[in-house]
Amino acid sequence: MKTDAEIKEDVLDELAWQPNIEETEIGVIVENGIVTLSGVLDNYSKKIAAEKAVKSVEGVKALAGDIEVKYGDDFKKTDKEIAKAVVDALEWNSSVPEESLTVKVEEGMVYLSGEVKWGYQKNAARRAVENLLGVHGVITNIIIKQDVKPFEVKDRIKKAFERSAELDANNITVLTDGHTVTLKGKVHSIKEKEDAETAAYRAPGVFDVKNELKVQYYTEYA
Repeated sequence: MKTDAEIKEDVLDELAWQPNIEETEIGVIVENGIVTLSGVLDNYSKKIAAEKAVKSVEGVKALAGDIEVKYGDDFKKTDKEIAKAVVDALEWNSSVPEESLTVKVEEGMVYLSGEVKWGYQKNAARRAVENLLGVHGVITNIIIKQDVKPFEVKDRIKKAFERSAELDANNITVLTDGHTVTLKGKVHSIKEKEDAETAAYRAPGVFDVKNELKVQYYTEYA
């Protein structure tokens, strides 16, 4: 089992490995496997990249992000300019049904709402706007709604897990209740936990996923 000091060293190494992140700008604290990031970055996409990098480190049980995003004067955008850029980005993304979404921007925070049929469309909407200049954060209130009934959801999700090289299907239990899926079991990292949730959302008829997977170390699988 990794110590907090070992996890911190791995986190710092992973941050240093990222080409668009200056690791000296980010503070890292690890306590009982929970990583807290702090500091100030000049771009929201850097914050996302830093958090994504930490989630891939084995032994990290949870992530608390206290990183602030502050753009320099040359890169500041008004809410109106950001809103226009968001609308354009959604229109250009073929995976996003932009006509079903509503955009609101307040002090650089982007709020997305509306209804889509698939989980990948919800994720695509977030990814399309989180790297835009001037964006300080993205809050997604998009609802997944389909007319189709869930059909063999459990089997489809389990098969998706088995196809994934990143997931151990034997350690994940899938429970279904109507359009809601609950995931239980163990995974090796926060990234695997999120990958499992993404796979579950892709099953036809799934509106909501309750991700109760626990992040544990490899040594606890024996």
